[in-house]
Amino acid sequence: MFEIGEKIIYGENGVCTVESIGPLEMSGAQKDRLYYNLRPLTGSGNYFTPVDSAAFMRPVMSRAEAEALIDAMPGIEPAICTDTRFNHVDAFYKELFRQHSCEALVSIVKGLRQRMEERKTKSSRAEATMKRAKDMLHGELSVALDIDIRDVEDYIRQRLEADA
Repeated sequence: MFEIGEKIIYGENGVCTVESIGPLEMSGAQKDRLYYNLRPLTGSGNYFTPVDSAAFMRPVMSRAEAEALIDAMPGIEPAICTDTRFNHVDAFYKELFRQHSCEALVSIVKGLRQRMEERKTKSSRAEATMKRAKDMLHGELSVALDIDIRDVEDYIRQRLEADA
């Protein structure tokens, strides 16, 4: 069970803070069941999920894990969907998001960036998918590295340039 104040990854919603744990005071909620009240790092609103839910939840990675991930980024292969059918492309990226791994998020960003550079065109769908992957990845890295989310991209760039 997670603790109040702990930052966790909740499904495909990214980093959330556990605001409270207890029964839900809403009509229709089971009064004898404990729920997490989760506040997302980015965006608004709150999520309520049973403590014993099958929903994906894990602790945010450690600083050492974040730095190891950044060091490994050059070797992570880009995720490239060669199928052009909309529903197949959508399913391809959905499956990567369902992996709940930062490596998959890096792969998505690298693949979409490469695709847009090769085609010299912008796709609002591709841009939205890339933004979602970056927001999730940068959210977790910002917490793990204890830096502002807006500084994550520069941190990654500087770390990779220093290693080059």
